[in-house]
Amino acid sequence: MRIWSLHPKYLDGRGLVALWREALLAQAVLKGETKGYVHHPQLVRFRTGSQSVGFIAEYLRTVHKEALNRGYRFAAEKISSLRAPSFLTVTCGQIEFEWQHLMKKLAKRDPKWLSRIQEMEPPNPHPLFRVVSGSVAHWEKGASATRDI
Repeated sequence: MRIWSLHPKYLDGRGLVALWREALLAQAVLKGETKGYVHHPQLVRFRTGSQSVGFIAEYLRTVHKEALNRGYRFAAEKISSLRAPSFLTVTCGQIEFEWQHLMKKLAKRDPKWLSRIQEMEPPNPHPLFRVVSGSVAHWEKGASATRDI
């Protein structure tokens, strides 16, 4: 499961579809509708007491909007009607880690898309997140060697 902190506009088509599916799974987990993935590290930042489903629903709304902008037809009715009362934070180190991770994925999977997004401004976060200073998140798997980006 990869719930990107990056804005979904940076994802290629395959990545955007995967994000939609994985964020819907995350929503089901946070609603208590599944037994699997309940301890997945990507969900740590969404677990904010009773607000977790509202946060993932807000996250999904932005993914849905990006899909519509690209002509995809994701089912909006699958998104919870709950709303988030505020924003979540993400560190600049986490954004940089994810950006480098995405660059590596796209170099193999979709070099044409990679060249397109490399011309964009520096990576923006998903609108649910506000960037704060800091290193790679503690829950990020495989990042122990890059904690101080």
